Amino acid sequence: MTITREPIRLAIVDDHRMLLGALTEWIRGAADDISMVAAVTTWPDLLTHPEFPVDVVLLDLDLKDNLPVSVKLRALKSAGVKTVLMSTYSEPVVVREAIAAGALGYLVKSEEADMIVEAIRAASAGDSFISTELDLALAADDLDSSPRLSAQERRVMALYGGGEPVKQVAKALDISEETAKSYLKRIREKYRLVGIDVGTKVALRKRAIHDGLLPRDEYLGNQTAEDFEDDVLPS
Repeated sequence: MTITREPIRLAIVDDHRMLLGALTEWIRGAADDISMVAAVTTWPDLLTHPEFPVDVVLLDLDLKDNLPVSVKLRALKSAGVKTVLMSTYSEPVVVREAIAAGALGYLVKSEEADMIVEAIRAASAGDSFISTELDLALAADDLDSSPRLSAQERRVMALYGGGEPVKQVAKALDISEETAKSYLKRIREKYRLVGIDVGTKVALRKRAIHDGLLPRDEYLGNQTAEDFEDDVLPS
């Protein structure tokens, strides 16, 4: 006997009306196993829609309603609804936060439309889905991930990377020069273990800027060019 499966009941929430209309029309003709039952522009409209709760919601990450997406995801999960997020953002940190908050799928709006069907089907089955492009971005970000530094190590890295000599770093933190050198050695080793070379002062400075320990426009006007020479870190 052939078992007939009920279509996946889908709702879309996006405050861009043109995109919402285009997605609605495309999905309606894209797959027989997906039934478009709601297309709304706001979060309250979804919750009060007569077809809610649905099976899967395709939800815009940024509805500009000042309600955290984590709150929305918890509410949908409590209602037994699976969620696929859509966004213009592809930064790995944003994707990870979305998945950690409970989204089963994450789509960048610039991706191929066919991926929407894949993501909806995966979410309906309780499986996670991100595109190959995002998966590669996450993998690359993992390779370039920074090590965990203690608060004191971060201070040492910021001061030394900002142009201060070891003696001034020690004085500013009220530690001995030998202790300051030990911190720098430890910092260098931690970065080495994740495949990042900060063996020179310039390399360490660039990494401090990359990791947010120094602002990108920070040049410390009272420093001279010699302070930023590409010298080897104290060993």
